Amino acid sequence: MKGPSEPGHVVCFGELLLRLSPDSGTPLDRSDRLDLAVGGAEANVAIALSSLGLPVAMLSAVADSPTGRRALAALGEAGVDRQFIRRKAGRMGLYFFEPPSGPIGGRVTYDRAGSVFALSDPAELDFGAALKGAGLLHLSGITPALGPAGVELARAAVNAAAEAGVPVCFDGNYRASLWEAWDSDPRSVLTELVEQATVLIGNHRDISLLLGTSFSGDGPDRRREASEAAFARFPKLTTIASTARHVESATTHGLAARVDQRESHWQTDEVRIAPIVDRIGTGDAFAAGVLLRWMEGASAQDMAKTGLSLAIMKHGVPGDTIAVTRTELDAFAPAGVDVRR
Repeated sequence: MKGPSEPGHVVCFGELLLRLSPDSGTPLDRSDRLDLAVGGAEANVAIALSSLGLPVAMLSAVADSPTGRRALAALGEAGVDRQFIRRKAGRMGLYFFEPPSGPIGGRVTYDRAGSVFALSDPAELDFGAALKGAGLLHLSGITPALGPAGVELARAAVNAAAEAGVPVCFDGNYRASLWEAWDSDPRSVLTELVEQATVLIGNHRDISLLLGTSFSGDGPDRRREASEAAFARFPKLTTIASTARHVESATTHGLAARVDQRESHWQTDEVRIAPIVDRIGTGDAFAAGVLLRWMEGASAQDMAKTGLSLAIMKHGVPGDTIAVTRTELDAFAPAGVDVRR
């Protein structure tokens, strides 16, 4: 089994969730059946990276219950190391996803307050052991958005990574509904966390929030301006990866990817995606593709192309996660991406 005994493993830290969805076109308040899927932003990245052959460990807490065991099983099926996931009495975080249907957009309803992860004390999680010998820690802005306890968990994670000399990838994953549910200060909290990051998954809007300055996403030059401002503010940052999405309809989108580094940058052409099976988790798939190539020391061009390819593939897969082999990923080459090798 791939795991932390293998040097350079990736540690993904965050909450595992269960997703419950009615049939497409059926509103939640009129549904009499729900499909279950396992997800959570960081777990989605863990599953994708593990399926691509990287050694990955998940650091989290789950309910010691049938729902918790289902979440653990999904990680195990993908080969993710689960030894650093604490099992506790309590509840799993849930969310309900009503898929888009025709002209009607999708909708997410969270039911995650008081979950075992959200109520965890950092002392309960073995950050030091999980990060020993690691090549990367991946976490996102969802954890601190959960409340004061989530802020402390995220702080503990990045501080432990700094102590262990492990680079950090931080995905902004801004969730307004979570931040607005408590007396929060997202700019100061996220700024503190990004100060420890080497890789940032975020676009000009995320950078605008962090710096308190408005940046436009209209055109490559404007996006480069935002990245250069972020590099100037955050000395540890070496890589910023983002996507730009053009929504034609619920089932047809255009997607382009961009990676900025201090001395170079690359932006792909927009690729039209139709029909879309499931948009949830596509950003996490993009992050996994970028991190796969980042771990290999690849160029901005290869990171952008591979991230976009995996994101596009995820649009055709139901559920939150995607698990593909390296061969399948490398053989996938939609127009404008060109990652066949």
